[in-house]
Amino acid sequence: MRFWLLTIAFLSASLGASCSSETKPDTPVETFKTYVTAVKLKDTTKMKLLLSSESIKMHEQEARAQSVTLDDIVQRDPLISDAQKVVEFRNEKVEGDAATLEIKDSFGSWTSLPFVREADGWKIDKKGFADKLRQDVEQDTQQMDDFINQGKQTPQL
Repeated sequence: MRFWLLTIAFLSASLGASCSSETKPDTPVETFKTYVTAVKLKDTTKMKLLLSSESIKMHEQEARAQSVTLDDIVQRDPLISDAQKVVEFRNEKVEGDAATLEIKDSFGSWTSLPFVREADGWKIDKKGFADKLRQDVEQDTQQMDDFINQGKQTPQL
């Protein structure tokens, strides 16, 4: 009788442990930590699962344009360097179905990483990240153009 009770207890504990390891991250920080682990382990499947659907679509377009696989793009473009020994983050901010987390890159700069909540949990929004970078570059270019053109007079006809 004790044997069966111990066996049932062991199976229940094992089943509970395996189920809990499959749970989705509850916060952007937990999503990011899971992503960092996946990068370190070169687990492309897990990395893709943690990216937003829009990010996956962006990477699929890039893969088609370069005639490579989606996995190639995801592996080539991680948010952190796999050589980075310490990954720092701070200032998680959640506003409804959007969130940000500041992460320190391999150059020591803090960058705001966007997240979106999708049906199956918090996802890293690399498309939003790319869009923000593009917007920042356009704004910087416009400011530089304005500065250059500031001293010029328009010709009179």
